[in-house]
Amino acid sequence: MRQTWTSRWKAGHTAPTFKALLHDGSELTTAKLLGKKFILFFYNHDGSETCTKEACNIRDHYRQLSKLGYAVFGVSEDSQKKHQKFISKFELPYPLISDEENQLAKLFDIYGEKEFMGRISDAVHRTTFVIDEHGIIESVIHPVDSANHYTQILESLNLSDTK
Repeated sequence: MRQTWTSRWKAGHTAPTFKALLHDGSELTTAKLLGKKFILFFYNHDGSETCTKEACNIRDHYRQLSKLGYAVFGVSEDSQKKHQKFISKFELPYPLISDEENQLAKLFDIYGEKEFMGRISDAVHRTTFVIDEHGIIESVIHPVDSANHYTQILESLNLSDTK
């Protein structure tokens, strides 16, 4: 049985206010991001095949996203230590948020029942939020195509590839 899901957060909504812990122990807050465009991509676990594919797709196109003015943050329930290893192993140029209690995922309304390998459990629904410099959600991407996520981001913003 496939679970249907949708977040209450939509394009045009003001993104929720948050504070979160980055992989290096520093704190990221909505206040620090005001005036900056940013991307939050939520995934399940460092090192899993699909999540690694997504993180590396973003890595491979990070320069283009930066040229468009976007800061990028990956978010999962992994610990800071696990994030540090993941960043090092795959040479990720962007920070990862450690959401060990899934508080950020719950705030963005993307945590809940999910079917995986025939079992239903509570988990993060892989989703990306693109947020403008005023804190307004520009797009919500779900489902995510991990191997082509950069293209999905561009398409969600009605942009073409900027090599």
